[in-house]
Amino acid sequence: MRLRIDIMRSSALGVLALSLGTIAATQAVAQEAPQTPEKTAAADTAEVVVTGSRIVRPDLASSSPVSVISAKDIQLRQPATAEELLRDMPALRPNIGPGVNNGGDGSATLELRGIGANRTLVLLDGRRLVPFGLDGLTDTNNIPVALIERVDTLTGGASSTYGADAVAGVVNFITKRDFKGLTATANYRFSEKGDATRFKADVVVGASFDDDRGNVVLSVGYTKADPLLTTARSIGAYPISSVTGQFSGATAAQVTIFGAPSNAKLGIPASSFGAVVNPTTGLLQPATASDTFNSNIGTYFQTPLDRINVYASGRYEISDGIEFYSTAMFNRNKVRLQLASSGTFGNTYQLALNNPYLPAGILGQLCSASGISATDCATAAAVQGGPGTAGYREIPVVAQRRITEMGARGNPIESQMFQVMGGFRGSIIDSLRYDVSAQYGETTQNQTREHWGSFSKVQQALRAYKDKNGNFVCADPSNGCVPLNLFGPNGSITPQQVAFIDLSALINRKVQQTVITGTITGDLFTVPLADHKIGFAIGGEYRKISARSMPDSASQIQGEVLGTGARTPPDFGQYSVKEVYGEINAPLIEDKPFFYRLGVEAGIRYSDYTTTGGSTTWKVGGTWEPYQGFKFRGTYSVAVRSPNIQELYQSPVQSLGNLTIDPCVGNVTGGLAALCVATGAPASTIGQIPSPTSNQINNTTSGNRNLNVERARTYTFGTALTPSFLPGFSLTVDYFHIKIRDAITQPAQADILNGCYSAALNPGFSYNAFCQLIKRNPLTGSLNGAGETPGVILTYSNLGVIETAGWDFGVNQRLRMDDLGVNVPGNLTFSMNGTLLNYYRFQATPNSINRNCTAYYSSGGCTNPRAKWRWVGRLGYGTENFDVSLLWTHVGSVSLEPGVTGIRPEFSRIPAYNYFDLATRVSPTENLELSLTVNNLFNKQPPLVGNGVGGTTFNGGNTFPTIYDVIGRSFTVGARLKF
Repeated sequence: MRLRIDIMRSSALGVLALSLGTIAATQAVAQEAPQTPEKTAAADTAEVVVTGSRIVRPDLASSSPVSVISAKDIQLRQPATAEELLRDMPALRPNIGPGVNNGGDGSATLELRGIGANRTLVLLDGRRLVPFGLDGLTDTNNIPVALIERVDTLTGGASSTYGADAVAGVVNFITKRDFKGLTATANYRFSEKGDATRFKADVVVGASFDDDRGNVVLSVGYTKADPLLTTARSIGAYPISSVTGQFSGATAAQVTIFGAPSNAKLGIPASSFGAVVNPTTGLLQPATASDTFNSNIGTYFQTPLDRINVYASGRYEISDGIEFYSTAMFNRNKVRLQLASSGTFGNTYQLALNNPYLPAGILGQLCSASGISATDCATAAAVQGGPGTAGYREIPVVAQRRITEMGARGNPIESQMFQVMGGFRGSIIDSLRYDVSAQYGETTQNQTREHWGSFSKVQQALRAYKDKNGNFVCADPSNGCVPLNLFGPNGSITPQQVAFIDLSALINRKVQQTVITGTITGDLFTVPLADHKIGFAIGGEYRKISARSMPDSASQIQGEVLGTGARTPPDFGQYSVKEVYGEINAPLIEDKPFFYRLGVEAGIRYSDYTTTGGSTTWKVGGTWEPYQGFKFRGTYSVAVRSPNIQELYQSPVQSLGNLTIDPCVGNVTGGLAALCVATGAPASTIGQIPSPTSNQINNTTSGNRNLNVERARTYTFGTALTPSFLPGFSLTVDYFHIKIRDAITQPAQADILNGCYSAALNPGFSYNAFCQLIKRNPLTGSLNGAGETPGVILTYSNLGVIETAGWDFGVNQRLRMDDLGVNVPGNLTFSMNGTLLNYYRFQATPNSINRNCTAYYSSGGCTNPRAKWRWVGRLGYGTENFDVSLLWTHVGSVSLEPGVTGIRPEFSRIPAYNYFDLATRVSPTENLELSLTVNNLFNKQPPLVGNGVGGTTFNGGNTFPTIYDVIGRSFTVGARLKF
């Protein structure tokens, strides 16, 4: 057993061998037992478990709305990943995925109802997958798309069934059962510009044996998606300021000097971008926008993916009432994020006055502004030596320079995931069934920061001088130091200089999950007015999750890795939970006047977490069908979610947030100026504080080990109509409402800045609780910098309130062509699913505003757009061997959040967007299918909003790539062989 565990952990092939080998061994033993043609009850009914319930019975009617994406729709869309399949679903809000470059982590996650991806549970065949990171989220890149039979999405009432982290609902990917034969599929996508290419190929093979008592399936797939550079589209050719509408560059490709001595002493006005070197005079002069760098160079609109996935499953009926089943899966995903070239950014360096690359004119300016006499300055410049040498002097400067010679900053992330599961199910008696299983999974992730550069080596290379032989040498020659020329034009940093200061850092993350669960389900008795028995399910579950992040030594040093701003500390956390649950579904009245069906259901789950103790979540619901085909339904549930490992244990780390206007920039006076000083700006910098670099500022986030549970109350009610007088027609309309108290949230950046600096919210400009969460650069007064500049501090707390409500609707119609009086074969189909968002409100703390983000976007507040109306509809015609359909995706209009000022009017509203995709399928032979999908048929271009709104994570290339198509018209051609 010990050997098996070692093999399982060390090799993905070992995982698959363990699963398939166990199935084969079970088959060999079972073949010695007496044969029986009858199947067990569990085998007969395993596929009628409804998402949202653990009760196994064919007549079960759920009171919670479940939307379904069918295998046919999956085939027409030809998605490469599960996230791509669900991205346009109205109930989902786009989250981390291939459209997120600066702020992504290599995963693709789902977020129902827009209340946080950590409140959406992703399942595979009703079971959890090992999480991707410390936040407990599932990477949907690991879903074996080729094996998916359908996708069920349930919103509301799922917590008591699957766990309290299903606050918003569950997305359940259902795989094909008892697959027989061989299917090979391949598709290739390309844009009409010839880029954004993607290739996907899968082989699925399955077979039954021993008179169908057993079945095994193996799926192997490969996906490769090429990146799309931001500059490959005109909208992302260069960053555009949301305030001015003009080019908005970042740190220059030539040195820009801020700080001590202050710009004022250098004769540089506060309105400039700093001071740059005049190549003719060798003096510092005010920098303009033309001196800044195009920070879109090297970045991605769509990140690349290289994926290998292997999935195996099997089952075998050992005897009547005992079936063994097992699954094993392995995934290797390579995702690359890429940012513009690294640089010295806002770091403070000690600049030696005898630096051999320092122009004489600038030397004189710096000495004069620093109060160093001309004689002492000349003496210091002539020193042949470093610190400790007589006459040596250095001054602190913020010498910003993009090191374009180093190339783009790469963030390749390679993750490997495996999970094995095995269990037994069957019947105890005819009306009583059982299912017990155990699973174990691991995710490992290696993130490399390529060509980011070393702060300490830059500092070492700046302490250089000219020796008596005229050679440029480092005062500290260790490590093969090469003096660095920060003062030349773009291209002046030599390959030797780049090689010395270059640094690639590594972060390793590992997540482990163990789940043991057991359920007994069956029937009790009938009530007098019903024909079907009351169904029930009871069970227990144990889960243990541990996660750690292990950065290398360079990453753990404050500000050592250029561009990160701060250290990346190691993190570790774990918790376990023991749960018991029960569920009941009771038909009360059947086949009576006005009561064709009346039933109630209820569920309860008690959880005991090692972190937050005991808590209870429950639901009640019911359905009333007065006439067959006219159903009314509703569910009320209470969920209690415990914090995940990241929310509890994350050490303080720095990230970036969007900010177009810093309240302390410019000629501030009076109480506001005093607040700027109180929040960390030196008094000497008032009036000289530089604007946010690239419209971005530092944010510092951290976990909170004192967090407790959050409490959610959700309810849904609606109707489902399938009238017999309208064959092929169905209509569903459901209202949803979710309110979370004691919500585990982080305050919005905008709340903190406005709560401190806004005269309307802080009339007396007092140093209040919001101001305590702002820490400025102690040298420049800005909100940019390295580890010395936390910026805006965003810490988790239980002080939030989240509330959202709206309507879901779905309509389907299927008509035979001959029923329409048209003498041609085939069917005409129409379907539409949509969501009307009534409101979404978020209040991070009692002192924050109760922000309404319905149909709004902004920076640091509502972030990316949250449309009021979203829907998808498909109109199609099909026969057995041919299909053609048009998919319509609608995203409603959105506007800039009220109260946000300074944004140009043309960037303050995005009109409604409509996309159309054309899909065709033809089967020229019995074994061959050919498909063509044209996405964004009319080549609709994304909206231009500049780079200063919507948050750093979701605003890329002056637009929102997760919501609006940036690829343009694209074509996917596919083929499928079936045997």
